[in-house]
Amino acid sequence: MAERNQITKKWDSELYAQKHSYVFRYGEDLLSLLQHKPGERILDLGCGTGHLTNLIVKTGAHVIGIDSSQEMINLAKHNYPDLNFEIRNASDFSFNEKFDAVFSNAVLHWVLQKEAVVSSVYKNLREGGRFVLEMGGKDNVKRVVNTLRKILAENGYKRNSELDIWYFPSIGEYSSLLEKIGFHVTYAVHFDRDTFLNENDTIEDWLEMFGKNFFEGINSNDEKKLIKQISNELYPTNVKEGKWFIDYKRLRIVAIKE
Repeated sequence: MAERNQITKKWDSELYAQKHSYVFRYGEDLLSLLQHKPGERILDLGCGTGHLTNLIVKTGAHVIGIDSSQEMINLAKHNYPDLNFEIRNASDFSFNEKFDAVFSNAVLHWVLQKEAVVSSVYKNLREGGRFVLEMGGKDNVKRVVNTLRKILAENGYKRNSELDIWYFPSIGEYSSLLEKIGFHVTYAVHFDRDTFLNENDTIEDWLEMFGKNFFEGINSNDEKKLIKQISNELYPTNVKEGKWFIDYKRLRIVAIKE
């Protein structure tokens, strides 16, 4: 199958930090798998606003945070002016000095060039180096996405409904991808994690941040009507005690470069 083209995603970094901080807050738990040590050289792949980069640095590791978003890197540099952040593409990056570990949280499902990502990570790790990641796994946000596609198609936006912007693999699929290039997978888990949005936030806020591409070319009035329909259909299944949640399914993997 031909590789799909990468979707361009323009991030609102301030909105991300204010309303969707749960993304990197959940990533704090992933650091236990990284097991980083003082003096190690670590790459934070898709560092976003730099929150997790900063936590890794606090242990004494030497960390570089990279992200393809100028907006995210700008905010990361503002938040942590003493840390090292660079604009780089996850599917094509190279450093002169190899890393002891590459860490990535909630990023790789946005990069459709999956083989290129794994290849870049492998090339930039030292022998015995580790790749520690969490991303959306198979059937991630399935209920939300199925409803979104259905409403768009029913209202005559078939092309928008067929847009493919994410890559959500199974354990077997991603482990095979890693093993094919030379990684040894030592840990892999796929798990449900229904995630509540911040207080008073709704599915509209989530779509504004993560699903905006689906509404490209649709005028603002129609977009509001579509989102209202999506909200009404999802309300019975995705609201508990007055709070919205998203049906996340996560994939965590640790792989060693042999």
